[in-house]
Amino acid sequence: MTPSTESALARRLWTVFEPYHALIYFAPEARAAYADAGLKGFWMGYFASRSAALGAAPASVVTATFYTFAPRMVERAIPDAWRFSSPERVLAARLDAADAALRRLLGAAISTPDLRRAATLARRAVEGCDVAGRPLFVAHRHLPWPQAPHLALWHAATLLREHRFDGHVAALLGSGLDGCEALLSFTSSDATWRQVMQMNRGWTDEEWEAARGRLEQRGWVDRDGTLTAVGQECRAEIERQTDRLALPPLDALGAAGAADLYDLLLPLARTIVAQGGIPLPNPVGVPEP
Repeated sequence: MTPSTESALARRLWTVFEPYHALIYFAPEARAAYADAGLKGFWMGYFASRSAALGAAPASVVTATFYTFAPRMVERAIPDAWRFSSPERVLAARLDAADAALRRLLGAAISTPDLRRAATLARRAVEGCDVAGRPLFVAHRHLPWPQAPHLALWHAATLLREHRFDGHVAALLGSGLDGCEALLSFTSSDATWRQVMQMNRGWTDEEWEAARGRLEQRGWVDRDGTLTAVGQECRAEIERQTDRLALPPLDALGAAGAADLYDLLLPLARTIVAQGGIPLPNPVGVPEP
């Protein structure tokens, strides 16, 4: 494959493994499991469950790793989460929730040969990746692999997702964007997306407007926050770089293996979306598979 073809496949693969992982952020089973584990509210469950692989990390580490969240938003959940529960307990609750949600959303599909084949390929893709510069990826890679194929595939999808996310953060940093600027450059002047992303990441109107001013000075946006031609090209390059940094799993599989994994994941992702496992549109930014 040519580099551009590889990058296109990396993005296509993301659109099918992301739903398989991201259902955990929307499943009612997750909220119930985190509450049973001692956590208080949705956002404490989110920050604690996604960062638990790092151990009982302080808020500053979670903020730095998650990148686009306002520090105060993280600080409302961390480190209090570790007074109410423990990383080990939260990780167990997360896996239990993924199990219950996948059984509800996929039904008999969780025990098919195609799903087992997808789990095998996804694990091979993960195990072929270097860990340098990938903090969330390596933290989750140290976790034990679940035995059930549908959970092994969920764990692999989680690893692929965090591998790509770590690369996306590197691309954003390389472009000189802070967390709020990164969100603003993504939402541009779309008022609906701004409301969703600003609220879900905890930035105030004053902080958002200050970020807009900084991007305007750099020539990325105009006064109403709309991306200029310069901003559009810079944002497009961030996405191209994200795709390039997401190539190691494809390299581990080879072109045929990567295409096979996509074909196996596509019907699973479509079923998850069709069953309401993740909303469209969503704060994760993943499109319909």
